[in-house]
Amino acid sequence: MAEQVLIQFRADKELKQEVAEIYESLGMDLPTAFRMFMTRSKMVRGLPFEATLPETTVTREEAKRAFYALREQAADVPAMTLDEINEEIAAARAERKR
Repeated sequence: MAEQVLIQFRADKELKQEVAEIYESLGMDLPTAFRMFMTRSKMVRGLPFEATLPETTVTREEAKRAFYALREQAADVPAMTLDEINEEIAAARAERKR
């Protein structure tokens, strides 16, 4: 057996818990998942998943302007009751079935 080493790093507590729960539902613990990650990294000689930057980026200011524009458009939409919404959904489903 190869010599074992201890690897430590810091992570956000909530992120660690969420990820641990995912791996536990798959029947493994975090150390096993990380060993799998490292083994796969060695096999592909890189990250074991695609890591690319988006083609375009949106600045915080652009996102803010888009949000406010959508909010302004939504302000013109009349309010609907839950019954009206359900009727509209039922009509759309009936139309689709025809």
